[in-house]
Amino acid sequence: MTAVVTVEGLSKTFGRVAAVDRVSFELRENRVYGLLGRNGAGKTTLMQLLTGQQFRTAGEIRVFGEDPVENESVLARMCFIKESQRYPDQFQVRHVLASAALLYPNWDAHFAASLVADFALPPKRPVKKLSRGMLSALGVIVGLAARAPVTLFDEPYLGLDAVARQLFYDRLLADVAEHPRTVVLSTHLIDEVADLLEHVILIDHGRVLLDQEADALRGEAALVTGPAGAVDVLTAGHQVLHTERLGAVTRTTVRGSFDADTLADARARGVAIDPATLQQLVVRLTTHSIPGPREEATR
Repeated sequence: MTAVVTVEGLSKTFGRVAAVDRVSFELRENRVYGLLGRNGAGKTTLMQLLTGQQFRTAGEIRVFGEDPVENESVLARMCFIKESQRYPDQFQVRHVLASAALLYPNWDAHFAASLVADFALPPKRPVKKLSRGMLSALGVIVGLAARAPVTLFDEPYLGLDAVARQLFYDRLLADVAEHPRTVVLSTHLIDEVADLLEHVILIDHGRVLLDQEADALRGEAALVTGPAGAVDVLTAGHQVLHTERLGAVTRTTVRGSFDADTLADARARGVAIDPATLQQLVVRLTTHSIPGPREEATR
């Protein structure tokens, strides 16, 4: 598949702070990406750089083979929806949609109208009088109906309740299947979107920790739970991401897989080995592990 976005050695500094630090990756056409990381990891700054809203300090960005900064032909094929999306104070919902129709060449007015009905959004209500949930719904409607070849969602759906978020995920999945495009979801709700993602980019302190296919990551880590001694034996040789104890029971998160013989040995020792979720893997990779007995002994 063709790369629609190419980033090489990209950095953005604010004074002495490196918000994005020597980042390199590609976004390929017609795929759904998860841009994951903690608050302050650099996700929003990275999206702003991709859409020409920030000037890079170093490195290269190519979107459709061109620099996106002040490039109308590139930016017309991109849609960036933020959590704190701002609109003119005098605008009503219908005015936002009418403006979007002028900005995005692939705008689908029929689809937008169906989404307005789905999210029960009042077309004539002033934007400044919308609740946080309605404002979030307006953002995702614009992002979906724009059908831009590269669409970036920077957590605009956080204001939606669980039912509305599921509606967004369902509409996104169905529409991308019918009208393929590259979508980037930046979110903290990793478990909710895990099944949507085809590729994961994990960023922490401005640097890329992971850049892998989502299917491969789903088998990347395991939770090993059981008697402490048996867990220690079974996890020897694996990268330990986290260890916690509750009485005589230890639960260790490790990176790596286990073969059939090891799984059988684990059952015999009374140890459970379960796959870690994508969210559990991300959390353990981006936080310091609570020291277990073996880690404390080496300090």
